[in-house]
Formats: sequence, structure tokens, C-alpha cells
Amino acid sequence: MQWAASWAAPLGVRGRALPRAPSRRLSGSQDQDGLRRTPLHDFHLAHGGRLVAFAGWRLPLQYRDGHVDSHLHTRRHCSLFDVSHMLQTKILGRDRVKLMESLVVGDIAELRPNQGTLSLFTNEAGGILDDLIVTNAAEGHLYMVSNAGCRDKDLALMQDKVRELQSRGGDVGLEVVDNALLALQGAVTSGCPSPCLKRNVAMGYVPPEYSQPGTPLLVEVRRRQQEAVVSKMPFVPTNYYTLK
Repeated sequence: MQWAASWAAPLGVRGRALPRAPSRRLSGSQDQDGLRRTPLHDFHLAHGGRLVAFAGWRLPLQYRDGHVDSHLHTRRHCSLFDVSHMLQTKILGRDRVKLMESLVVGDIAELRPNQGTLSLFTNEAGGILDDLIVTNAAEGHLYMVSNAGCRDKDLALMQDKVRELQSRGGDVGLEVVDNALLALQGAVTSGCPSPCLKRNVAMGYVPPEYSQPGTPLLVEVRRRQQEAVVSKMPFVPTNYYTLK
């Protein structure tokens, strides 16, 4: 089974609840240049991982076999992703659902124990700030994972809302979790060339009138306009099963 960093373009983890790894504190694990290391840092090096700086962390960009082989392995089998760099938070208290539903889209109140959902932080005008995964933990709190590159922005947004609710007598709290985190992934998509389809694949948001499958679009990629077509997912046949 291969390992890969989720932030690398061909291997992004999207739309799946992230399973938590056994607790292992990360504080103090830093390079001389101040970049943090995940607990799997030495494993990545031993398996040919090319480490680069990302959002304050030292993470593998690729392994000795390259992006295409890693992508195809994940698509045909599965891969474990080291996502320990991502922001992990617990939302505590009786008003935890109220807090989360004031920040994100989605029906958080209807999540079953240990069920998670992909959602979005939005601003007061409904604009998208970041994506995230929130899980209704059976232990009696909400567990949220969001992007390391937006850590400061996301954390400040949640902390401001916590203080606002607390000032009105709300029972809510916020705890930043500093544990190792692994994700198991098999159907992968991202804004990059698809080794399976031999063409570029991307996901994005469009106005409702342009959302029907088959609608031709012009998209801007690195300041160049490219022709695109709205398509249903999945883009290729899948071989996984969803538990009801």
C-alpha cells in the first residue's frame, strides 16, 4: 500500500470523512528552518519521498515511482494519505451544532454518530472561504478537518463565532487537536491531468444556468482560456462500494 501527501495535486483527498489515526503529539517536531514534520517524516524519506515546504510543514511532493504510478495505484487499489498537517478542531458544548451551522453550509444536526460530511465555510454574503470535513463524533463533539493553507483564517473565523455565542450565554468551546491524521482513499479527482482519461480533469463552481451536464464552458488555467464541458461524476467507472 502506497503513502502520499494529500495536498499534492494528483492525489488530493476530497469528499471523504477522514479517519483519525491513533493519538500522537506533533509539537516540537521541527526542522532547523522551522518547518514542522509529521510522525511519518522518516517513513517518507525511507521510501523515496521528495520533501518540500508547504504551509509551514515538510511534506512529500512525490515518491520515487512518480505521480502517475501513485495515481494509478490509488485508482486501481487504494492509498493511505498522511494528512497530519491539516487543521483539526473539536467543537464542544451543547451549542456546538448551532455554532457549526452558523459557519458552514449543510445539515449538521442530522449527522448520525460518527458520520461526516464535506462542507464549506462561507462569509456573510454566502461566498466560499474554504472547504472542510465535519464529523459528528460519537464521543459528544464535532470533529472538523480543514486545509493547512487556510489555518489562520479558519481558526480566527471559528474563534470569533465562539466568542460571539459565549457572550450571549451559549455553551460552546473550541479545541485545536494536534494529532497524527491518516486518510484512506481509492476514487481520486483534482484539478490536474488524469492518467486514466489522458486529459485534464477539474472541479469548480458555476452559476446554476451553466450547471447542466454537456454545457460547454471557457475556463481560465494559468491565465489561458481553455474549452471545457460540464460532466457528471464519476468521470471513470468505479469499483468501490458504499455502505448504507
